[in-house]
Amino acid sequence: MITLSELTKDYGTTIAVNKLNLHVSSGEIYGFIGPNGAGKTTTIRMMGGILAPTSGRIVIGGVDMSGNPVAGKKKIGFVPDRPFLYEKLTGMEFLQFSSDLYDVSRETFPQKSKSLLQQFALWNWADELIEAYSHGMKQRLIIASALLHDPQILIIDEPMVGLDPEAVHMVKDILKGLAVNGTTIFVSTHTLSIAEDLCHRIGLIHKGTLLAEGSLDELQQIAKLGEARLEEVFLTIIKENTFL
Repeated sequence: MITLSELTKDYGTTIAVNKLNLHVSSGEIYGFIGPNGAGKTTTIRMMGGILAPTSGRIVIGGVDMSGNPVAGKKKIGFVPDRPFLYEKLTGMEFLQFSSDLYDVSRETFPQKSKSLLQQFALWNWADELIEAYSHGMKQRLIIASALLHDPQILIIDEPMVGLDPEAVHMVKDILKGLAVNGTTIFVSTHTLSIAEDLCHRIGLIHKGTLLAEGSLDELQQIAKLGEARLEEVFLTIIKENTFL
C-alpha cells in the first residue's frame, strides 16, 4: 500500500532523507523511529504531499504521488506532528469541515461523526468549542477527523503526544482494530514502548538513512541482543552507525 523508492530530500546544505526505500503492506502497522533530526517528519510530509521530494518516488495505494497527488491524498488519513485546529469551531463543526474536504456524503456524516466521537470519548464534548479542549482531547479529535473518509492508509506523526495512559490505551486499540480490518498505518514516534507494543515492523532512520527494519525479533538479531527491549536495540544500532 505504501512504497517509497530512492526517496530523497536535499536542502542543499543538508540531506534530510537519503535514498529511502521501504514498503508497507495492507493491514500492517509500520513504526518509524529515529533520533531528533533523523528525517522522520520530512519523510511523512513528503508522503502526505505537503513537501515535494528532491528525487525518488512515492506510491500510495497504487497511486504515484508525483503524477496524481489529489487521488493519492484521498486514500490517506493524515495526522501531522503539529496539527492545526480551528479553535472557534465546536468539535462537531470541525468534523463537518473535515468531511467537506474529503467529500464525505451528507447522508453518512451524522452517524459517522457520532461513531468516531464516541469511539474517541469526545461525544459529550461534541458541541463545545475546541478552545476548551485539553491537548489530549485535541489530539484525539484530529485523529478522529482523519478517519472520517475511511482512508485506506493512515499516516501519523507522534500520535500519543499529550495523551494520558487511558487515552494511549484507547488509541492503540483503535489503531490495532483498523489494521485488522485492512487499514495500512504508518506511524512515527519517539515513544519506543508504543512502537514495540503496536507495530508489526519498525524502521530505524538516522541522519536520513534507513539503518535497519523488521519485526522486533529481527531487529534484535541485527543488534545481536537476544531478547532486548526496543530501546536497547535502538541505542545499539545508532551507536554502531555513529560514523554517519
